[in-house]
Amino acid sequence: MRLTWDDAEEIAVLLAEQHPDVDVLGVRFTDLHRWVVELPGFADDSKGSSEGKLEAIQMAWLEEVQSR
Repeated sequence: MRLTWDDAEEIAVLLAEQHPDVDVLGVRFTDLHRWVVELPGFADDSKGSSEGKLEAIQMAWLEEVQSR
């Protein structure tokens, strides 16, 4: 799977699996950016993120955690 910054839901599932004990709303965007870029299958330009894309990933991650 090749992930890009636009794959918020898929990224959220992976983040929930890899960081199960994290307070999602307390994650700094700098850490979130690093964690996304380090995901297996992430194939987008690391500089291609924006605050809006990181926020979309964070909200999808929060929804994923709350649904578990």
